[in-house]
Amino acid sequence: MFPNCSKLGCPPFSPKHQQQSNFFSKLPLSVPPTHLSHQKITGAQFNFQNSTLSRALLSGNLATTTAITLPPMTYGNGSPVHTSDAPTSFRGRKRLSDQSIPHNVKRQRFHSHHSETTVVNQAVPLPEDRRYSFPESNQSPLFRACYMRDLTGCVPPLHDTLCPDPKETTLPVAKDKLSQQVLDLFQACQQQTCDLDRKELCRTELQREIQRIFPHSRLFLVGSSLNGFGTRSSDGDLCLVVKEEPVNQKTEARHILSLVQKLFSTKLSSYIERPQLIRAKVPIVKFRDKVSCVEFDLNVNNVVGIRNTFLLRTYAYIENRVRPLVLVVKKWASFHDINDASRGTLSSYSLVLMVLHYLQTLPEPILPSLQKKYPESFDPTMQLNLVHQAPCTIPPYLSKNGSSLGDLLIGFFKYYATEFDWSHQMISVREAKAIPRPDGIEWRNKFICVEEPFDGTNTARAVHEKQKFDFIKSEFLKSWQVLRDKKDLNYVLPLRATTQKK
Repeated sequence: MFPNCSKLGCPPFSPKHQQQSNFFSKLPLSVPPTHLSHQKITGAQFNFQNSTLSRALLSGNLATTTAITLPPMTYGNGSPVHTSDAPTSFRGRKRLSDQSIPHNVKRQRFHSHHSETTVVNQAVPLPEDRRYSFPESNQSPLFRACYMRDLTGCVPPLHDTLCPDPKETTLPVAKDKLSQQVLDLFQACQQQTCDLDRKELCRTELQREIQRIFPHSRLFLVGSSLNGFGTRSSDGDLCLVVKEEPVNQKTEARHILSLVQKLFSTKLSSYIERPQLIRAKVPIVKFRDKVSCVEFDLNVNNVVGIRNTFLLRTYAYIENRVRPLVLVVKKWASFHDINDASRGTLSSYSLVLMVLHYLQTLPEPILPSLQKKYPESFDPTMQLNLVHQAPCTIPPYLSKNGSSLGDLLIGFFKYYATEFDWSHQMISVREAKAIPRPDGIEWRNKFICVEEPFDGTNTARAVHEKQKFDFIKSEFLKSWQVLRDKKDLNYVLPLRATTQKK
């Protein structure tokens, strides 16, 4: 099914490159990464302990206290980042920074003109002078030489000088209450430009520091931050690519990450908080950036994450019902405690694939298999420096299915509650259908099987307890029954609380 599966997700390399990598030497190392203007970084919040304010509070003489000016939070190079006065708290795996922010502050910040229009230029609109996740590539003639303009593309590009101007992404029109609720939640919670800017600034700074240890490495921003399915509270995912050939995740990757962790906990401790090495199947360093208040996961050479980021980005934009539906499903799963792979439930990536699979398997499909329809654009052996270009050339998918967002959400719950055969089938976005489970050891005794589109692994392998699996199924069933009868999203996902939390 997957020829040379050990090589999938990695670019093809000849033996002569095994000793000395020259892939990244094609990109200029002498050009320092450009920085985002700090005026764009407006949404970060921080907790400060100020002795003057503390004394005033203790004495009860707050009225006589002079105004206190907080110094701007900076990275190691002194680049200032303006902070707001709203305090924030952080605990646990997920960011909870909005819980302690007064409601009026949140309303002012989130209910801006960017989230109230029915026509959205881009879910993650990008500045003209940046290409996110592809560091310094805007300086490289390699990228300019390989790119060919195509005015049919519907996916917002990552660099406006290399891709045509993006077409406006028009959201679907809601004609019923449930569909309007889905749209409203999407517009309130979708990732904004400032959210992405903060993550990109951190990536730029970290790459500068990591290149002191691994000079030819590149740090890529991947996952929901770039794939079109991010929310205001989404964590950041980073992929550190240190060489062309695959890295042994059990030994080499862990060693590299231990060096990165040491760097973070010593030299970068002024703005990197609580770096932890997690020894998973794909080991990561988890940390929190004090400047952006974003929690990050950093892996080494898990390049399949770069590939699937741009596959999902294409799915996100070729049909305008996809992004709102995915966001609501992610929020629903989080509310019902079934969206945490570290606790034996579903990862956000698996949930996205489940939504895409459902939309592919309708009697009148809303999505095709992009890998079948455009095999050259999503070739698993494509060089990494070309992966980001593929979405720019894919036209919109015109489906004959006119179902509303509300009907699709109800159908999604019904499909996994009553129709999908969990015991014998595997979810495959690559094939655009449910396929029989393989006999491989990775698939045996697994309750949920979701195929990774490029390397064929099981993205839902974390669900390994029957109790958790039964709980997940019961949540699908209950939500389907309630929405079918009530046609009101509040019965399965409290909208006010979800919107405030973002």
